[in-house]
Amino acid sequence: MTESAVRESYDTVADTYAERYPASRLGPLGHAMLRAFAEIVLAESPGPVLDVGCGPGALTAELAGQGLDIRGIDLSPRMVELARAAHPELRFAVGSMAALDAGNGELGGLLAHFVTQHTPPDQLPAVFAGFHRTLAGGGHLLLGTHLGADEHLRPEQGYGGHPVSYEWWLLPADHIVGLLTAAGFEIRARLDQPNPSHPDRSFAYLLARKDG
Repeated sequence: MTESAVRESYDTVADTYAERYPASRLGPLGHAMLRAFAEIVLAESPGPVLDVGCGPGALTAELAGQGLDIRGIDLSPRMVELARAAHPELRFAVGSMAALDAGNGELGGLLAHFVTQHTPPDQLPAVFAGFHRTLAGGGHLLLGTHLGADEHLRPEQGYGGHPVSYEWWLLPADHIVGLLTAAGFEIRARLDQPNPSHPDRSFAYLLARKDG
């Protein structure tokens, strides 16, 4: 039910999302983390990169412009259509981060940019294990995520006021870090940003490396 709700919801909001959330809205700190990710992958773990939950492809294209051999997947067919139309030189496909089609140790890097909040907490260990499986030894993960105090949200409207049926789980940072560590990752850098609209919530970027 969860993946179907995410798929249907993002199909519904895709056009509004692409219009309202270009890469330029990311802000200087977010762009800095993306640049650092690209530089580290190129220097330390060169190889294919996968953008999971790529949406309309803006960040996939930004990282391609920084020299990465990157492709994107998204649960939403409409998001993939928009990504292909906007960036025909890149590769996009419908796919799930819970069942990655990449082979064992295939990837030099993996980007999961604010997508795991739709995954029930009891399923996150399997998702992070999949990230670990597909990365080569020494490969890098950049995880952007929403944080909160174990909140479970069921919004009825999404981007642009469209009806949605997905759910959000906002977990504490230390819990996410613990899950990544348990999956075999070493946290190399962490950026925390307060959420000005919600004092008990925040945003984080976690740069993690697979041992090897």
